[in-house]
Amino acid sequence: MSQTDGGAGIKLAPSILTADFGLLAEEIRAAEAGGADYVHLDVMDGRFVPPITFGPLVVEAVRHATRLPLDVHLMIKEPEAQFEAFVEAGADIINFHAEASPHVDRLLRRVQAMGKRAGVCLNPGTPLAAIEEVLDVADEVMLMAINPGWGGQTLIPSMIDKLRRLRAMLDARGVSPDVEVDGGVKTGNIGACVAAGANVLVCGSSVYNAQASPEENLRELRAAAIQVSAR
Repeated sequence: MSQTDGGAGIKLAPSILTADFGLLAEEIRAAEAGGADYVHLDVMDGRFVPPITFGPLVVEAVRHATRLPLDVHLMIKEPEAQFEAFVEAGADIINFHAEASPHVDRLLRRVQAMGKRAGVCLNPGTPLAAIEEVLDVADEVMLMAINPGWGGQTLIPSMIDKLRRLRAMLDARGVSPDVEVDGGVKTGNIGACVAAGANVLVCGSSVYNAQASPEENLRELRAAAIQVSAR
C-alpha cells in the first residue's frame, strides 16, 4: 500500500535543472530559505530523452548541501539498473517512467523495499490506463505537463484535465499517493494544477531565473497555490 501522508499540504519541489551549477549549494540554500519542501533532480541519460544531465555524483553533492528530501526523477532507460546508485547517493524519492519499463509494479515495490518512496511518471502522450493497476502501490504519481527533456517549456493545457482525471481515479479507488506535476509550472497556472488535484509542484525556471531570487519566486508560487487550495 502507499506510504504517503495522504497528500496533505502543498509541496513545492524546485528543480535544480535551471539553477547555476557553479553555485549549486548556494542555489539550494536559497530554495530552502524560500520554503522549498523538496529538491527535485532531473536525471537524463541521452537515450530516454535527448539531453544528458547528471548522475549519482551530483545527487550526492546535493545531499551534502541540504537536509530537504531529494526527489529524484529518472528520465532514463532501464531505471532499475540505477536504483541502488541513487539510493546510496541520498535519494529519498525515486521516480521512474512507466514508458521505460514493462514491470512497473515490480519496480515500485523494489524501491519501497530499499526504504524509499516510489513514484511512477507518465509522459503527456501516455494514457492514465498505463498505471491504473498500480495506483494502490505507488507513493507518488507524476504527470509530465511538458514533453520531457528541457527546462523552460510551456505547460501543455490539456494536462490540467489529465490531472483531474487522475485525481478522480484515485478518489474512486480510495487511494492517496501524492500527485506531482512537472513541467511549465508558474504562478499563472499553479493554482489550476492544485485545483485539478496536484499537491506536489515541480518548479524549475519559475524558481531559478533572472527576474527575482529563488526565495521571492518560491514565496509567490506558494501564495498562488495556497490561495486556490484555501477556497
